[in-house]
Amino acid sequence: MKKSGILNRHLAGALAELGHGDGVLICDVGMPVPPGPRIVDLAFRAGVPAFAEVLDGLLDELVVEAATAAEEIRDGNPETARLLAARLPALTHVPHAELKALSAGARLVVRTGEARPYANVLLRCGVFF
Repeated sequence: MKKSGILNRHLAGALAELGHGDGVLICDVGMPVPPGPRIVDLAFRAGVPAFAEVLDGLLDELVVEAATAAEEIRDGNPETARLLAARLPALTHVPHAELKALSAGARLVVRTGEARPYANVLLRCGVFF
């Protein structure tokens, strides 16, 4: 058994399969999950695991070259907006409807237990060299 890093075998395996340019949607329990991408549902109950915990864990594992969030997050969930701005300096914003459309192209969806609006971000994988 692994003693550090991501222990969830489904998530660890999905991350190992990602390549340059692949999309990873980290989403709350209210985000419609598009058909097609691999889904790792970590939601245990409302708020568990928190969006911030999942984001930080994935950022420890991935190289991210771009990130997109809904522009509505600024007013609808300012705490998470500040978190994303701090962790992802090159974050761009699009209307929530566009983020949902973009998420259909993600290779992986990671669903958190977050139950606050707009706690969603689409990451694009980079390379470590």
